Amino acid sequence: LRSTASVKALVEAAKNDGAPAVACTDLGNMFGAFHFTRAAKEAGIQPILGCECYLVADRHQKKFTRDFKDYRTQPVFLVKNLEGYKNLSALVSKGHIEGYYYKFPRIDKALIKEHHKGVIALTGGLRGEVPDLILNQGEEAAEEAFLWWKEIFGDDFYVTLQRHGLEEEDRVNQVLLKFAKAHNVKVLAAQDVYYIHEKDWQAHDALLCVEDNNPVSMPIGRGRGTRYGFPNHEYYYKSSQEMAALFADIPEAIHNIQDLVATLEPIELEQDILLPSSTLPEGFDTEDDTLKHLGLEGAKQKYPTAEGELEPKVVERIEHELGIIKSMGFAGYFLIVQDFIDAAKEMGVYVGPGRGSAAGSVVAYAIGITNVDPLKYDLLFERFLNPERVSMPDMDIDFDDEGRQKVIDYVVEKYGYNQVAHIITFGTMAARSAVRDVARVLELPLQEADQLAKKVPENVGTTLDKAFEEVPELREIKKSDTLAGKTLQLAHTLEGSIRNTGIHAAGIIIAPNDLLSLIPVCTAKDAELMVTQFDGKVIEDAGMLKMDFLGLKTLSILKTVIEMVRLIHGREMTLDDIPLDDEKTFALYQKGGTVGTFQFESDGMRKHLRDLKPTTIDDLIAMNALYRPGPMQFIPDYIRRKHGQEEVDYPHEDLVEVLEPTYGIMIYQEQIMVVAQRMGDYTLGEADILRRIMGKKKVDQMAQEEEKFMSRATAKGIEPSLAKEIFDKMALFAGYGFNKSHSAAYSILAYQTMYFKANYPAEYMASVMSHNMSDLKKVTYFIDECKKMGIAVDFPNINTGIGRFSVTDQRIQFGLNAIKGVGTAAIEGIVKERESSGPFTSIFDFAGRVDSKTCNKRVVESLIQAGAFDELHPNRAQLLQGLEEIMMYGHRKFEEARLNQTSLFGGTQGGASMMEPKLRECLPWTQIEQLKRERDVIGFYLSGHPLERFRHDRSLFATHKLSENTLTRIRDREPGSIVGIVTSIRRLKDSKQRPIAFMKVEDLEGVIEVSVFSECYDQYQGLLEEDNCLYIKGVMRTDRGAPQLMAESMDRAENLREKHQKRVCIVARLETDRASQDILDELESLFKKHKGEAQMEFSLYSQASERPLQLRARNVVIDPNDELLSSLEELLGEDSIELRTVAS
Repeated sequence: LRSTASVKALVEAAKNDGAPAVACTDLGNMFGAFHFTRAAKEAGIQPILGCECYLVADRHQKKFTRDFKDYRTQPVFLVKNLEGYKNLSALVSKGHIEGYYYKFPRIDKALIKEHHKGVIALTGGLRGEVPDLILNQGEEAAEEAFLWWKEIFGDDFYVTLQRHGLEEEDRVNQVLLKFAKAHNVKVLAAQDVYYIHEKDWQAHDALLCVEDNNPVSMPIGRGRGTRYGFPNHEYYYKSSQEMAALFADIPEAIHNIQDLVATLEPIELEQDILLPSSTLPEGFDTEDDTLKHLGLEGAKQKYPTAEGELEPKVVERIEHELGIIKSMGFAGYFLIVQDFIDAAKEMGVYVGPGRGSAAGSVVAYAIGITNVDPLKYDLLFERFLNPERVSMPDMDIDFDDEGRQKVIDYVVEKYGYNQVAHIITFGTMAARSAVRDVARVLELPLQEADQLAKKVPENVGTTLDKAFEEVPELREIKKSDTLAGKTLQLAHTLEGSIRNTGIHAAGIIIAPNDLLSLIPVCTAKDAELMVTQFDGKVIEDAGMLKMDFLGLKTLSILKTVIEMVRLIHGREMTLDDIPLDDEKTFALYQKGGTVGTFQFESDGMRKHLRDLKPTTIDDLIAMNALYRPGPMQFIPDYIRRKHGQEEVDYPHEDLVEVLEPTYGIMIYQEQIMVVAQRMGDYTLGEADILRRIMGKKKVDQMAQEEEKFMSRATAKGIEPSLAKEIFDKMALFAGYGFNKSHSAAYSILAYQTMYFKANYPAEYMASVMSHNMSDLKKVTYFIDECKKMGIAVDFPNINTGIGRFSVTDQRIQFGLNAIKGVGTAAIEGIVKERESSGPFTSIFDFAGRVDSKTCNKRVVESLIQAGAFDELHPNRAQLLQGLEEIMMYGHRKFEEARLNQTSLFGGTQGGASMMEPKLRECLPWTQIEQLKRERDVIGFYLSGHPLERFRHDRSLFATHKLSENTLTRIRDREPGSIVGIVTSIRRLKDSKQRPIAFMKVEDLEGVIEVSVFSECYDQYQGLLEEDNCLYIKGVMRTDRGAPQLMAESMDRAENLREKHQKRVCIVARLETDRASQDILDELESLFKKHKGEAQMEFSLYSQASERPLQLRARNVVIDPNDELLSSLEELLGEDSIELRTVAS
């Protein structure tokens, strides 16, 4: 955050000025070099690459004191030729790798001497070494340094003269001119450009304040109470005329620029991909021969026949693919990918079946890169590699997220540390964040700043230009002469500024030799590998081989569940052993039971699955492709046609084979390509280009393609009107069509997750929760799913639990790592101690055996509240009250054991064994308190539910329970009421700045979002608190995705029966043979004690009658409170009491 001048804006300014060349010299890096070079060439301007480096005495020195500071000067370097580019790239890279300190990549003179060839050196601005010495040490020291630069760079050393209106520059220029004349060094006029137009100085100043987190109002200066800032407003792009006028007294400073530019050789940063060389097996001379051998041998395993020979169609397809691969020169690429995938499998890392269009290659399938049969699923190679549109193949590989790093480590070991790197990313100031940042440094009041930022639409890709267009109020504020107006004006200028750097989540570069000789690199705090200075948008254009190593949680879940199945059921299996026609699996899909599985678990998808009732993997592939914006409109057609409720119409008999699997709907891009091939005699390569043109709706090219298609189709004897109809239909579906290769691969992976959920439900759900332990909300969600599936989830248990969720007797044991505030190291220590020395016998025994450094007081507190010690001591309140004493005892006991182990003679050394102290008496927590604490540390209620006491109220007053079945049947705007507990609440303001709220409310069966708008909020705000059990009445809404309840009124659940007694009738079941006088007397006593307004009714059962006799106790009116109901259940039996509503 040091400049508002983007590469594009700088080049545009130079072009408008008529400048033949322009230089880009970023501070300490070459991040913008590639983008700058490309932009300059497109504008017809010669790019001059360079860098303003940070120079220190010793780049290796990293320790400093107040008296011995890290003193940096800033010389400027320009690239003269290709050798110079490589040297400057290495110089800058080593500044990061070897010299990085605080936030500065630093170089020294030893490094400059090593990498000076082909590089031009400038004295730089006031912070350059020579100018700095002139100002701070005098001419003698400055001249000595000047002569060093002259000696190293010779004629490629230039004096820089700058005139930004500073007195120091005048003093420095005077001395530099003297040095230049004395030592025959040319002078150049230079202008530092930090913003393009003079008027942008305020925006630039605000940017500096954003970077340093200071208000603009703070005075510029050095020392306490001041901030960094530029001394004036002269650091903008000055035109050639302005520069000529500025240096009219030194015309050679302008002329010499032209001479310098004339010495520069053009540098081409764009180049073909540089592939690392493959190690060929003995007996093979070329990569193509090796790939052919591996492909044919692998195909024999994938397509076995009784004779051991491949079928002709397989050989033909492989040879077709190999021919294209050879013509495009990509055999080496296939071998590189195959090598690290083979290595991954040998290391036990799970590899995905394929991702993207690569799954369409039989060669990739045969050599083990993918695991989806392209012939079985009609996948096309040309969708992956098109000989008529040469571009690098793109094989993104999924690994289990725990094994991904092992594969990267293998690649580093194979190719070398200096040949593998992460890819840099640049974070930019988005519209809203620009407004917030500028508002902060301009000191716009926080509330006003928040309101202003929220006026900017939150849509993806929103810019301030779009916001001003769409929101008239914002447009008017920007025009105003107010602080808010100034905020928007400056934010508009700063929007898009590079804010920070990061690392691409998956991208890895593999180079054929040392990266430092190819591109500039840097380092990052959270990365062991080097990081490219060119980002992912251009890194391949710079000749680097980019591979995406993606970590996929789903593969880790499958890996864990397969291990569980082995340990619990003794069944050894791999993903390849899973049958793709399992009845249980499809039965669960037909019920929409996809929660916790891959790809298909959204509410909308589950609804469609229940309607579709899939019976084959092809149904899943189709649904996966259709369920996305655009093609989603064809899902009802697909479902009706599958069930024979709608006739399937094919445009031409030659297309029946192509479209029959999808009931006449062109779902896949591959179908569009085959239609073009069959109807218009397109090659598949041409068809792929046609698909792209149609998909991007390129009008001019579409017209040409339509003419070509019509001509070829009619030549085949197809009626022009039909040809036109087919072309239009292709164009329609091309905008929606999805890559079948990707859909097939991911649908198979999704099916594999569903197979385990259907066949090994406890093991699968335990695995799912184990791999989501960092997200308590997800764990809660999946435990709710376990309840629906009838799978018990047991309390955390210090004597049986391990880090992950596990399964014992088809009951899931809670994973201790999922408890909030409990770290992995603590649990590993607990489990290790338990396995080596046996179960813990008490909490004191526990405290004395585990190391309090990893299992500290906070960890034990969380374990207590989660119920992990209930088996040893059920009173959690007493344990928590005595925790200090427990920890002190444990520390002394642990130290005693440690000293005994290190004693030369052994023995107890401390005399008699320490006695466990007795905990002070303490009342147990109430159920509500215990449940609340459980929820705080494990995300949900485990030992019960606050709503259990309101089960009668739910049946009496709630029209809706929150079960999945109920919610899926809700109609939009139907009235509804629920009884539930508030688990979270978000308080916001509406467009008129009135308070509103959105609450998550759950009952015993599910959860719903409740919206509370301003009128309701004002009336009931006292009830809007977490953990309140409420009766909420309102209107159900389904038009915004998941069902919501729009609240109209609410009350505390405990008030319901008391307020509505006249509507309540208690019905008691009474067996006549048990109706003793004692029971009747007890009933009479209870009725007298709990007088109220509710009715009482008995269902009398006797052996003499098949039907019960209904008897209304007319003289009895009672208060249906909890105490009465509990007493009646105790007297007559828990299942003997029922509450009903009656007309009041």
